Amino acid sequence: MPKGWRLISEVNNSVVGPMFVATALLFFLLAGILGLIIRAQLAFPGLTLVDPDTYNQVFTMHGTVMMFLFAVPAVEAVAIALLPGMIGARELPFPRLGAFSFLIYLVGGLIFYASLLFGIAPDGGWFMYPPLTSKAFSPGINTDMYLLGIGFIEISAIAGAIELIVGILRCRAPGMTLGRMPIYAWAILIFATMVIFAFPAVIIASTLLELERAFDWPFFLPERGGDPMLWQHLFWFFGHPEVYVIFLPAAGMVSMIVPAMAGARLVGYSMVVAALVGTGFLSFGLWVHHMYTTGIPPLSLSFFAAAGFAVSIPSGLQVFVWIATFARAGRRIQFSTPALFILGFLFIFVIGGLTGVMVSVTPFDWQAHDTYFIVAHLHYVLIGGMVFPLFAALYYWAPSVGSQLSERLGKTAFWLLFLGTNVTFFPMHISGLMGMPRRIYTYPTGFGLELHNLISSIGAAMFATGAFVLLLDVVKNFRIGGNANRQDNPWRAGTMEWLSGPEYGLRSIPLVQDRYPLWHNPQLKPQVEAGAHYFPFTATGRREALISSPAEATPQYIAFVGGPGWWHVLAAGGTAFFFLSLVAPFLIAAAVFGLLALVGFIGWLWTGSDFGPVGPAEADIGGGIVLPTHATGPVTASWWAMICVMLVSGTAYACLIGSYLFLWLVNGEGMWPPPGLGLPALEWGLGAFAMYAGAGLSVTVAAWTLGDGRGWTHRLALLAGVALLAGGLMSDGWALWQGPIWPTVHAYGASAWGLFVWQAAHVAIGVLMGFYTLARSLTGRLGGQRRLTLDNIRLFWLYTIGQGMVGLVLLHGFPRLLP
Repeated sequence: MPKGWRLISEVNNSVVGPMFVATALLFFLLAGILGLIIRAQLAFPGLTLVDPDTYNQVFTMHGTVMMFLFAVPAVEAVAIALLPGMIGARELPFPRLGAFSFLIYLVGGLIFYASLLFGIAPDGGWFMYPPLTSKAFSPGINTDMYLLGIGFIEISAIAGAIELIVGILRCRAPGMTLGRMPIYAWAILIFATMVIFAFPAVIIASTLLELERAFDWPFFLPERGGDPMLWQHLFWFFGHPEVYVIFLPAAGMVSMIVPAMAGARLVGYSMVVAALVGTGFLSFGLWVHHMYTTGIPPLSLSFFAAAGFAVSIPSGLQVFVWIATFARAGRRIQFSTPALFILGFLFIFVIGGLTGVMVSVTPFDWQAHDTYFIVAHLHYVLIGGMVFPLFAALYYWAPSVGSQLSERLGKTAFWLLFLGTNVTFFPMHISGLMGMPRRIYTYPTGFGLELHNLISSIGAAMFATGAFVLLLDVVKNFRIGGNANRQDNPWRAGTMEWLSGPEYGLRSIPLVQDRYPLWHNPQLKPQVEAGAHYFPFTATGRREALISSPAEATPQYIAFVGGPGWWHVLAAGGTAFFFLSLVAPFLIAAAVFGLLALVGFIGWLWTGSDFGPVGPAEADIGGGIVLPTHATGPVTASWWAMICVMLVSGTAYACLIGSYLFLWLVNGEGMWPPPGLGLPALEWGLGAFAMYAGAGLSVTVAAWTLGDGRGWTHRLALLAGVALLAGGLMSDGWALWQGPIWPTVHAYGASAWGLFVWQAAHVAIGVLMGFYTLARSLTGRLGGQRRLTLDNIRLFWLYTIGQGMVGLVLLHGFPRLLP
C-alpha cells in the first residue's frame, strides 16, 4: 500500500471504500449545517437571519448535497467497501474505476459546496424547474453551477454502478449461485441497474437546459415551441426512482443485519429478492407523483396512482420479513447499537410509507402537494429509509474493515437522532395540513404555525447533537485496520465479509455451499486463512481476480486487475475541473483540464488494460480446476462493462428521442416543422446512413482480419472506418443545415440538433478509439491473443452506428410521415 500522500493513488477497496464513506459522512455534516440554518430561520415568524437570496441558495444546496453528494455516494461507498469480501472476491474487477469514482466525487464535491462561500451556489431548488431557471429569470451562474457542477456526480455514480454490476455478476466465489447470493448483493445489483437507467434522464435534462442557457436553444420556452413540462418529465423520471435507488441498498443492509442480530436466517429469502426486483421495476412508473398538480389528464393520473399503491406491497413485505426474523429469534436478539438503529428505521420508515400512500391519492396530493406535509413525508422516508440503516451499517460493519465503535456513544447518538427526527418532522405534517407552504423564506404571525415551527427547530438541534455524537465516535474510535482483532466477528454473523484479510482480501477463495457460509461451516475462517480453498496464490505475479459465470458462479478465467497508479487520479481531477471551469465560464481552463482528463484516460487504458497472455497460459486453482490466465470476447469482464456503457448511452438517447416526440405532441398539427424551417435534406441523410453502414462493415472487417496483429489489412480497415464514421456525421449535420433547420428559432430545430450533438459526441469518441486502437496495433500491442481493445471498441462503434441510424430515421422519416 502506498504511504503518506501517495495513498491517494491507492485503489484497494479496503482503503477506497472507507475513505468514500468518510467523504459521504462529511457531506452529510455539511448539508446538515445548511438544514440547521433553514430551521433557525423558520423558528419564529419574520426572522431575517439570512437574506432571501442566501436562503434560496441554502435550501437548494441542502437538498442537492443530501441527494447528490450524500445519499447515492454513501450507498455506493458502502458497497465498494463490503461487496468483495461478501461475495468471496479479493477485489472488484475494475478497482481503478472505483477509485476514479471516489476521487472525482471528492474533488468536485468540495469545490461545488464551496460555491456557497462566493454567492454562486444553485438557488432554484434541487429540482431546478424552468422557466425560473432559464436565462431570463436566472441570469447569473448559479443555475450553471448546478447543471455543470454536478455533472461529475452523475459520472461518478454511473462509473461506480458499472463496477458493481460487473463485480457482482462476474466475481462471485465458486458455488455462490444467484440463489445463494447475499441479499445485500441483490440489493446493490438492482440499485446499480437502476442507476444505469435512471441517471441518464437527469444528464439529458441538465444538458438540454444548459444548451438553452448557453446557446439559446429553446427546449423549455413555450413562446418558441418548448415546454417546461419536458424538464419535469425528464427530471422526475430520475428523481422518483432516486428515492428507491437509495432505499434498496439500505433495505439490503437491513436484511443482512437483522439475521445477525437475531441469530437466525432471514425469513422468506426468495420473497425478499422478488420484492427488491419488484420495487426497482415499479419505481420507474412513479415519476408523475411529483406532477399531479401540473394538469396531466385524470386517466393518466389514475395509472400512476395505482403504481404508487402497488409499490407499497413489496416494501411492506420486507418490513414483515424483518419483523418475522426478529420474532423467530425470540430472546436471542442482540439489542446492540445496530439493532437499535434497525428498530428506529422500522418505526420511522413505516410512518413515511403510510404518508406516501396518502400522497398517492390524487385529490389529497392536490391539497398537500406544496405544503410542509410533503417535507415531512420526504424526510421520514429518506431519514428512516436510508440514514438509519446506514448508521446501523456503520456500527455493524466497522469491525470488519477497522476498529469497533463505542456502544455507549452509539446508543446515545441513536436516541438523540431518533427523538430528533420525530420532534423535527412530525409537527410538519400538522403545519402542512394547516397550510404552511414549502420553500418559503419566512411566514407571518396569526396562522397558528409558530409553535409547530419552533418545535421542529428544537428537534433539528436535537438531531444535530446526535449526528455530532456519532461523528465524534467515528473520529475518536475508528481506524482502518486499527486493531489486532479487526477480523473478529462480534455479531456472530454468517456471511463472508468477516473473512477478509487485513491487507488484500481473502487468503484463499472459499467454496460457497450455503447462504450463510460461516454458519454452515464454522471452520471456514481458519480454512481460508490456511489456503485450503481455491486460488491461494498468484498465477501471474500480479493482482488478480477470479472471473466466474453470472448465474452459477462457475470459475472461467483468471483476470488481471489494476493496482495503485496516477493515471486515474489525473483523469478524475481533470474531469472534475473541466466541468467546474465551464461554469465560470473559463473556456481556456476548461479546454486544458479536458485535455488533462483525456491524457489521464488514455494513459490509464494504455498502461493498465489488455496485457494479453502474461505468465503461464493456465493455472490450477485447486480442486482439480484449471483455468486460463487470459480471455477475450464476451466472457471477459471488460466486455460486460462495455455493454453497461451502451445501456447508459442508449437510455440517454431514448430520453432525447422522447423529448423530440414530446415537443412534437405539445406543438400540435402543422408546427413540426414550424413555418420558416424545413426538413433535413433527404439525399444527405441517405448518404450518412450509407457511410455509417460502411463504418460498421469496416470495423467488422478489422476484427475478422486482425490475425497476429502485424498485417495491414485490419489497420486499413480501421482507417476506412474512422473516415466513414466521421463522414457519416458530417453528412448528417449537413442534411440539417440544408433544411434549413436552425436550433435557435424553434424547439423543432433545437431537438433535432440536440440529437445530432449527442451523436457527434459519440462519433468523436469513436474516432479517438479508432486512432487509439491503430496506435496499439503499430506498437505491437494488438493481435489475435491481445484483442480486447479492438473487441470492445467494435462494440462501441456498432452501438454508435446504430444510434446514428435510428436518429436519421427519426429526423428524416418522422416529420415526413406524420407532419
